[in-house]
Amino acid sequence: MIRTSRRLADGREILYFDREPTPRDAVDTRDLPQVANRSQLRYDALLGEWVAIASHRQTRTFLPPADECPLDASSPGRPTEIPESSYEVVVFENRFPSLATGVDRDVPPTAPGAPLAELRPGYGRAEVVCFTDEHERVFADLGHDRARLVVDVWADRTETLGALDGVEYVFPFENHGEEIGVTLSHPHGQIYAYPYLPPRVERILASVDRHRESTGGDLFAEVEVAERSGPRVVTANEHWTAFVPAATRWPYEVQLFPTRRVPDIPSLTDEERDAFVDVYLDVLGRFAHRMDTPMPYIASWNQAPVRAGREDWWLHLQVFSFRRAPGKLKYLAGSESGMGAFITDTNPEDVAEQLRALVLP
Repeated sequence: MIRTSRRLADGREILYFDREPTPRDAVDTRDLPQVANRSQLRYDALLGEWVAIASHRQTRTFLPPADECPLDASSPGRPTEIPESSYEVVVFENRFPSLATGVDRDVPPTAPGAPLAELRPGYGRAEVVCFTDEHERVFADLGHDRARLVVDVWADRTETLGALDGVEYVFPFENHGEEIGVTLSHPHGQIYAYPYLPPRVERILASVDRHRESTGGDLFAEVEVAERSGPRVVTANEHWTAFVPAATRWPYEVQLFPTRRVPDIPSLTDEERDAFVDVYLDVLGRFAHRMDTPMPYIASWNQAPVRAGREDWWLHLQVFSFRRAPGKLKYLAGSESGMGAFITDTNPEDVAEQLRALVLP
């Protein structure tokens, strides 16, 4: 993999990732204002969680026509976020970031009138990852070689962002489908570098510690071993198992666990990365063909924190959809949104059987 770093007209970094040497000298000719980095982090003392306040994102691009997509490669008379006329995989700093390294560090200690709501700058990094320059393709159709390049890019960015001073967690993810809230239809994902541990990570680490103290056991290892031989396996190979979790929160959810314990994507061997691509594309194909139209989904990497708890972690990927039936979505209503208490509309064993039974084209 070859990485080439350039700058956009407003100073943001753009990175081209290629499998073969390719000149990347195109210049961003747009007249862009400097990016407004006004994010703040505010602490919710009751829940013990950080919330990012990023009101400048209200002006971000929203569902433009296909011929005005800012993630396409540039063409004569139509410069975009990617100055080159073609590309394989591209990463660039988000123009409307929720977190940024250049954010204003001069903020008051607490929110106005709320002495317990600690205030911090919205420090971190928010990157966009474009998987292909072909606007109409989706990840499930990338093919093995391009998908493998994306995995290597995720590994590269995890190492680079994790090395930034103050970053505690690196989170690659993909939102796919307008029902999920995607505002740009071009095939892309994002990477957030948080200056704190997200709530899900803190809860998992607490569960691991609690299980060890009460039983002496290894929670991650016990879950992985049980699911690998259980009734909810959807597909698997020597290095990866994809299964529907026993207590899934979402109508359709599959988790992908490597057979070998590793903390993060950079720790995967070449063979494990190849094997992941095979299983992942298989799972995405099943999500695409389970109903009359492809299911919207979120693909969410659960990596180890940059520092705390790395020896306890087991890398895994969640792929889940809000769609519970053709034409019907699972809404996070009173119980889920109000209390965080999930009620799932499907049976995990049935979902596994449905996905497993599909004959893919």
